[in-house]
Amino acid sequence: MKKYALVGTGSRAGMFVNAITHTFKEHAKLVAFCDLSQTRMNWHNGQLEQKGHPAIPTFLAADFDKMIAETKPDTVIVTTMDATHHEYIIRAMELGCDAISEKPMTTDEIKARAIFEAIERTGKSLRVSFNYRYAPAYTKLREVIMDGTIGRPLSVNFMWLLDTSHGADYFRRWHREKHNSGGLFVHKATHHFDLINWWIASYPKEVFAMGDLLFYGKENAEARGESYSYKRYTGVAEAVKDPFALFLDKNAAMKGLYLDAEAETGYLRDRNVFDEPITIEDTMNVTARYKNGALLSYNLVAFSPWEGMKVAITGDKGRIELEVIENVEHLKEDKERNVTASKGSFKQTTLKVFPLFKPPYDVEIPAAVGGHGGADPVMLEQIFHPNPPHDKFNRGASHIDGAASILLGIAANKSLETKQLIQVDDLLKL
Repeated sequence: MKKYALVGTGSRAGMFVNAITHTFKEHAKLVAFCDLSQTRMNWHNGQLEQKGHPAIPTFLAADFDKMIAETKPDTVIVTTMDATHHEYIIRAMELGCDAISEKPMTTDEIKARAIFEAIERTGKSLRVSFNYRYAPAYTKLREVIMDGTIGRPLSVNFMWLLDTSHGADYFRRWHREKHNSGGLFVHKATHHFDLINWWIASYPKEVFAMGDLLFYGKENAEARGESYSYKRYTGVAEAVKDPFALFLDKNAAMKGLYLDAEAETGYLRDRNVFDEPITIEDTMNVTARYKNGALLSYNLVAFSPWEGMKVAITGDKGRIELEVIENVEHLKEDKERNVTASKGSFKQTTLKVFPLFKPPYDVEIPAAVGGHGGADPVMLEQIFHPNPPHDKFNRGASHIDGAASILLGIAANKSLETKQLIQVDDLLKL
């Protein structure tokens, strides 16, 4: 039975906690929690005890080394703030553990290089949990390309829309400051860039990007004639009718993990999306050339009325198009339930192949349930089951895959700063 310790006990941790202590409890054991906040760790332990599971030993972040020494985990799962992932990944390896990291692996090329050096120095492994690879719709697209149906991929057009609930949430949280998250080019688009890298079996070579903060933030609100006097939503009477408001005291998990921990951490989970500071972009475009010659056109918008994606990959034998609608009623659901956007099964997916000189046809996508379009249960089985089913699609992502996805985003950030075309190998050569 493998032993796991988990560092970073915000909402991201829940999927891993449940998998280890419930779904795969015969094969895995959670031996420790580690966090900046004792309150958050206590909340998770309370949830475990309600389900009949004994409380897990807890360690504050300053006692990370002590946790490893006393509980002796085989693997450390890192679900902290993005900019600190590298600290725990590297230290875990130095203390003899493998690591699993929530995406993104880290936020800049210097930290990525340090992770690579630690892997080489210690011989330990890092897995990055790109759950979208495991969604049936995205796996099926990969399968069609692997079968050679469209030939060699030459052009990728990818558009991702975040709606005014899920997208807005990045502007309520620590993600809104680029030094914490790398911005949406790194934090969110790492999912998308990883899918593209995986689909076309190549890594980015050169990148040019444009982007700006055009909707969220104080200046944009004022330009539309809007004025907000509050810096957060919870406990503010004027925010009751604000469609962007999130009230932490109306949801047990939000209250337990964030509101009750504010005295310890100083972290406000519900900041006004039309206040300052916000240093990330909400509207972004990327053009990239891949090492196999394929060209990418990518667009991300974080304030759409509906959420989902459209991708078209054209090869020398045809074209494949995928459309996924994740949600169209986030705001209605949030207002009624006072929670952030759900991450359940996709609402609608269509996959169509257009062969050259032949009639187009639809490709059936297997039905699935579970988070991220049915991806989470499949990924967790691959991670925590000692003998998972053979995966012919190679969905398990290594540190090289993790770096390839963020390097496109990091290069995009550098292109925004310099207004220049960025050579990815100049950042970190894979």
